[in-house]
Amino acid sequence: MTNRTCKLLIALGILILVVGIIAWLLHPRTAEHTVDEVSGHRPILVEADSEVVPGINLIKSIGWGASGKPQAAPGLEVTRFAEGLDHPRIMHVLPNGDVLVVETGGPGGGPGGITGFFMKLAFMRVGAGSPSPNAIVLLRDGDGDGKAEQRFVLRQGDGLASPSGLAWRDGKLYVTNHDAVLSFDYALGDTKLAGEPKKLMDLPPAGNHWMRNIVLSPDGKYLYIAVGSSSNIGENGMEAERGRAAIWELNLGTGSRRRYAEGLRNANGLAWNPSTGELWTTVNERDQLGPDLVPDYLTNVPVGAQYGWPWVYWKDQIDWRVNDPMPEFLNEYTRKPEYALGPHVAALGLAFVTGGERLGSNFGNGAFIARHGSWNRTPPSGYDVVFVKFDANGNPQGLPQPVLSGFLAGKGETRGRPTWVAKAADGALLVTDDTAGIVWRVVAPGATPAAAVKPVVTSHMPPRRQIDSATEASFGKDPEEE
Repeated sequence: MTNRTCKLLIALGILILVVGIIAWLLHPRTAEHTVDEVSGHRPILVEADSEVVPGINLIKSIGWGASGKPQAAPGLEVTRFAEGLDHPRIMHVLPNGDVLVVETGGPGGGPGGITGFFMKLAFMRVGAGSPSPNAIVLLRDGDGDGKAEQRFVLRQGDGLASPSGLAWRDGKLYVTNHDAVLSFDYALGDTKLAGEPKKLMDLPPAGNHWMRNIVLSPDGKYLYIAVGSSSNIGENGMEAERGRAAIWELNLGTGSRRRYAEGLRNANGLAWNPSTGELWTTVNERDQLGPDLVPDYLTNVPVGAQYGWPWVYWKDQIDWRVNDPMPEFLNEYTRKPEYALGPHVAALGLAFVTGGERLGSNFGNGAFIARHGSWNRTPPSGYDVVFVKFDANGNPQGLPQPVLSGFLAGKGETRGRPTWVAKAADGALLVTDDTAGIVWRVVAPGATPAAAVKPVVTSHMPPRRQIDSATEASFGKDPEEE
């Protein structure tokens, strides 16, 4: 055998090996359970099976065309409130009815190695790999016909860096970049966001998770900021997770801040349950334990709550992959999430409704949730908007009910990805579809508002549960100490 023949055989062997690895990655294990079976109060939790590389299921975004739209649940109607946007994500409805939408994306970076390579490939195919537009857009439906006929770019660039969270009160617009909380002077009705922002708080910069959603306390004195982890399970060491995987509380009067809750891998939606006055959130759980683990969840967040990341999930399930030693207090203080939303669904936007509003009696008291959709599950999960019913005492009931579906176009393709939900001034539900560049509007034609649940207004927040200094140190320094 000649030297040239040997080299050709070696090259052929390497090619066959590479093709085999790619084929294995693109044909991951199929889930054994439906999304509903891994949802609700008692989700099925299968035996964990660690994956060296996530089971990639690439889904290409193809858009809706000129007239396409999602499938609405019976009794509901969906129309286009606005279109032609550039990756719209978080929305905030102002008291005068104007709708602010953030056009945004991640700042780049993210995980390295072979896992990071295939994650970035997946995100590019679902339309999440382009540079961030870094813009805040105002949409205005001046004539009340259910479509925003006016559009203004409030601000683009100029201090905005992968912006996401929005909140407004008393002439101040609060905006989160991936690495800071800012405030701007802003009067209702203005079509420009001028002037220099004031930095209120530094945040840990983007890692794996860059969105930083915010919500004001009902009395307007505190701002709550969701900060996701920089990794899947702390594989870069817990030193890299300082100030992350937490919800922060910022006192707007004094500037002091504290970690309000911890152990939340990637909290996103933040909203106050109007029946109880409690803060609730949606959380994206960990990857690479198979297609049926771990369910993302919806939960209330008492002050001082600890949800176990990265060592524990669903209160008492230990993740043996974590290298750093588990703090002893987790055995006692880890809380069980209230409600599972399904594995890898990427639960993002959260909005409570009471009394039916414009959405009819079937959606009269509960929470709307945008499930952005999986990139690592076969078959795909999420890619929809669901409704979780709540009882009169503010507790979730049953299984998630479909509200908008049809985002998946077929094998390997999606028309769009629902990202955020918000209640419009007229009671309609608004949904951002980031890869399609559309804001959808959902109503029940002919529905009249029903009696609403009287909101609970909290005038102050309770003191945080005290924990010892060793436990506090195990989670690293606060952002202001760095």
